[in-house]
Amino acid sequence: MTKIGLIRCEKNETRCPLTGCLTSLHNAAQGFADLAQPELIGVFTCHCPGDHIADMAKILKSKGAEVISWCTCAFARREGGAWVLGGGFCDHLDELAQRVARETGLPCILGTAHLPQGYVPQTFDAPQDHADG
Repeated sequence: MTKIGLIRCEKNETRCPLTGCLTSLHNAAQGFADLAQPELIGVFTCHCPGDHIADMAKILKSKGAEVISWCTCAFARREGGAWVLGGGFCDHLDELAQRVARETGLPCILGTAHLPQGYVPQTFDAPQDHADG
């Protein structure tokens, strides 16, 4: 079983109830397809510019999270009925995911549900020498 901490963007929290993300997690599909029996541990909302996201991820880790997953809407957008790369809510998501991986020792996966065609979820792994890992 892989325990997941989910991070969403504040710019979508009042429009999206995470239905697609939670369904994909439950079905071990899309962004969760490569994880063994994914189980949700908790959810946090990242608030711009993301100054406290590493602390939130550390809380998820303390609750048992083994992986941090970032919602697709942070880096992709809906266009013409399909999801496409670019234009998501966060213009510095790679930097945030790298920081969270480095500070928590947990891998960070970009992508949950509604993956753009041909997109393979990007993973930011923790550095090998992470002390807390």
